Amino acid sequence: MEVLNRPFADALANDRTLLDVAVLLPCYNEGLVIRSVIERFRAVLPYARIYVYDNNSTDNSVAEARGAGAIVRREPRQGKGFVVRRMFTDIDADLYIMCDADETYDASAAQSLVDELVENGLDMVVGTRVDTTGRGYRPAHKFGNWLLTTLVRKIFGNGFSDMLSGYRVFSRRFVKSFPSMAQGFEIETELTIHALQLEMPIREVPTHFKDRIEGSDSKLKTVSDGTRILWTIATLLKQERPLFLFGIVALLMVGASLWLGFPVIAEFIATGAVPRLPMALLATGLMILGILSFFTGLLLDSVTRGRKEAKLLHYLAHSSILSACETRSIC
Repeated sequence: MEVLNRPFADALANDRTLLDVAVLLPCYNEGLVIRSVIERFRAVLPYARIYVYDNNSTDNSVAEARGAGAIVRREPRQGKGFVVRRMFTDIDADLYIMCDADETYDASAAQSLVDELVENGLDMVVGTRVDTTGRGYRPAHKFGNWLLTTLVRKIFGNGFSDMLSGYRVFSRRFVKSFPSMAQGFEIETELTIHALQLEMPIREVPTHFKDRIEGSDSKLKTVSDGTRILWTIATLLKQERPLFLFGIVALLMVGASLWLGFPVIAEFIATGAVPRLPMALLATGLMILGILSFFTGLLLDSVTRGRKEAKLLHYLAHSSILSACETRSIC
């Protein structure tokens, strides 16, 4: 099989049919910038299909997107998670570029993200945000992103420094094996943990990030969306690492039982009496609950391993991006 020596971007520029690329833009009231976002992506990726999924916009977003030549579809259920689930279900492609439609991300970096994924046979590339202006992040958002990213790194393993980035490139086998359950902005958390749990080949690429233009408001609510993301992390921790979670609970209960029960045992050895019966009962109850918690974690861990194997088999049922490239003789 002949392997092309020219860069991947040149190969696609010469023959747009080599790989099927879809640009996915979730959109909610982005009429001020959506046309510019579409035009920027088309300039960088002339061979790609550009989809705008409108999520009940009340401004002129749909008209602007259609005027710019994008394929416009609608998702009536409110929330970014619903939009991403619908996009991943509806669209078939070899690789997918997903980006928020607020013009804060650097569309000119799209080709480098695609090259990174294809040339290294990856399943996800995340465009980490580099705020060159100093005004791209609100302080609360920056702190929240750091806190949540650090929490996920500690629980699920290293892999990402910007877990909440909305700029990502995916392989087909990632998209078609992703069991999305999120409704809102916690979708990025699910995408991240899915990749970490299945130990997929992933990478980060720094990209420029800027503030929204004047008159355009962020849809992310610091407190409510941050709480939803924390709840998603806790839920995924219970589902994906139950032995870790229930083991911590068991350790705390057993430790509390020993701390409360030691004086009672010492007094019984010294006097043969148990004058503090309520404390003895509490210590006994905590010890029983601790043991039950530990064995609950063991049982759920066995279930989780079975679920993980099923997800892994579903993931492996789809060919990798390298296989698609080799079939088309472009890598």
